[in-house]
Amino acid sequence: MRIIVVDDDRIVVRSLATILGAEPDIDVAGTGTSGEEAVSLFSQLHPDIALLDIQMPGKDGLFAAERMLEEDPSARIVFLTTFSDDDYIVQALKLGARGYLIKQDVATIAPALRSVMAGQSVLEGEVLARAASLSQKQAPSEHDLSAFSCLTDREREVVAGIADGLSNAEIAAALCMSEGTVRNHISSILAKLGLRSRTQIAVFYYRH
Repeated sequence: MRIIVVDDDRIVVRSLATILGAEPDIDVAGTGTSGEEAVSLFSQLHPDIALLDIQMPGKDGLFAAERMLEEDPSARIVFLTTFSDDDYIVQALKLGARGYLIKQDVATIAPALRSVMAGQSVLEGEVLARAASLSQKQAPSEHDLSAFSCLTDREREVVAGIADGLSNAEIAAALCMSEGTVRNHISSILAKLGLRSRTQIAVFYYRH
């Protein structure tokens, strides 16, 4: 896979480029230190994945992600950041980011990128916990519950499975259906709720 790495800390950029570039299946095609550079690199290099910091001087990672997704709605964007702030998490996932990782264990980054290439979304444990905690700040209201009124009972069961962290195969086994049917349900759920990824489905579930 070809990736770009963008972080306002040049030392972090060099370190990530060295560590990830040593992986046999990862090619660090370009690096940058600002949101503007990220957008430019994406347009020039068309990487498989853009690994971005969120908070950067000037135009930040959220700005860059928005521009990238405007150019290519299928862009794979993974945020790697020290910030697990609720607003950042929600904004990143609403944009359609495929992952949100906290800068703690660099060894987890390469596996996460491979998961994204395989079509999965990655949400680091701490982030998922914080997303879940958003729903615990207040009891669900009638408005919250109505958010799922457009879904069929079966689709709601699939949503619950995704929120529990189950794979398509595990959901299929639990609900006695084929994986193809699960994928069809997920496509329908995404369309009905106006979401872009499994991760967004999970966060939507926790928030409502």
